Amino acid sequence: MKPKVYIETSVISYYTARPSRDLIVAGHQQITQDWWIHRLPLLDPHVSAIVLEEIAQGDPEAARMRGGVVDGFPLLAVTPDVVKLARVYFDALSLPGKARLDAVHLALAVQHGMDYLVSWNFTHIAGARPRAIIQTLNYQQGIDTPVICTPEELLEEGSP
Repeated sequence: MKPKVYIETSVISYYTARPSRDLIVAGHQQITQDWWIHRLPLLDPHVSAIVLEEIAQGDPEAARMRGGVVDGFPLLAVTPDVVKLARVYFDALSLPGKARLDAVHLALAVQHGMDYLVSWNFTHIAGARPRAIIQTLNYQQGIDTPVICTPEELLEEGSP
């Protein structure tokens, strides 16, 4: 059985975006493309209606491209348990209101038993601080935490 991965919006955006002039962003884009081609086939990818809503925003052509790359991926449902856990995460992470959906991404991956959550959002999801807080909260509640990481971390030799 392939490990299950929840793909957060930033990864899809980096995969489909025009090459950036910012060297760091361009590097993340290239890493994401390599990961998508070489490692994603070894995983069972999932997204959510939240991801679909986020990738549908902006330039219509870019939105179609983003939607096309995840077409057919299973959708994780936003259940009452997901909403409840997202509120806990939102408060614990002291997220600004505009980042409320970042807590939902975390809760979706946790409640649906994903093995991995991949994101380039270091501020609210994949950074050391949010990862530590989520890990601690879940441990206290007896909940398993998926590995929260970037595509680069899943591109390593030996990773799925």
